[in-house]
Amino acid sequence: MEVVQLLVSGLANGCVYGLIALGFVLIYKATEQVNFAQGDFMMLGAFVTLGLTNAHYMGLPFWVAAPLAIAIMAVLGYLLDFFVLRHLFGQSQVAVVILTIALGFVIRFVAGAIWSHEPQTLESPLAIGDFNVGGVVLGMADIAVIVVTVLLTFFLYQFFQRTKLGLAMQAASQNQMAAYFMGIPVKRVQGMIWGLSGATAAVAGILFASKGAIDPNAGLLGIKAFAAAVIGGFGSLPGALMGGLIVGVIEPFAARYLAAGYSQIAPYALLLFVLVFRPHGLFSQVRTKKV
Repeated sequence: MEVVQLLVSGLANGCVYGLIALGFVLIYKATEQVNFAQGDFMMLGAFVTLGLTNAHYMGLPFWVAAPLAIAIMAVLGYLLDFFVLRHLFGQSQVAVVILTIALGFVIRFVAGAIWSHEPQTLESPLAIGDFNVGGVVLGMADIAVIVVTVLLTFFLYQFFQRTKLGLAMQAASQNQMAAYFMGIPVKRVQGMIWGLSGATAAVAGILFASKGAIDPNAGLLGIKAFAAAVIGGFGSLPGALMGGLIVGVIEPFAARYLAAGYSQIAPYALLLFVLVFRPHGLFSQVRTKKV
């Protein structure tokens, strides 16, 4: 029962990592850029929902506040691309990396200034209690995290594989000039993918805040999510989810069966192992070009 309990807890945490990793993969898949502020977007989405929902703030019903927060984060993602990132067009990838790292610091400062740096709890109906199934305790929030993550990953995978907009996003990623000549509005498409990434981060933030208290430093979870995206295969949506699940499961087992402190380095040790023996990730699909 202890092993099953650790597994369930790890899967729930891994789904949060997987959702944040999905944001990394979405942006990379469409723009070949890396947004190191994705974890901070998740944290901001959680605080926006908290500000709309909790009684001592705006006090809106949760089922009204959650979609509104997702829409707000989608708009913020689009505006970030429209007003900032488009001005870096033609610059090296390092410029985007430095910009998004700096943006993460700014988001953490703003969140702390508005909602304080003290841990706060989201008044979420998802945290209504626990279920005891054969001695294994299943939290309602954990079940919601797992279900929503699987559904969202399936939706995004189908979106990229079967819709014209999803295919246009992939085409813009592979060759922006060729996509432009084929009539694809490359800049608008990139703005939309940043908006979609912001919405995904908001979903992750809402689910994460439903599991426990949050503070501005929760955005640092993006580091583990980045490791999960690399482990799964940067550019693969199912790989991002699987990488998040692997990282999430490793942590509680390392904390239980290894010496103190090893749970924190276990995901990164796995990351180093994967980079050495399978640099493209565990679930990546490497395609060779024929000339």
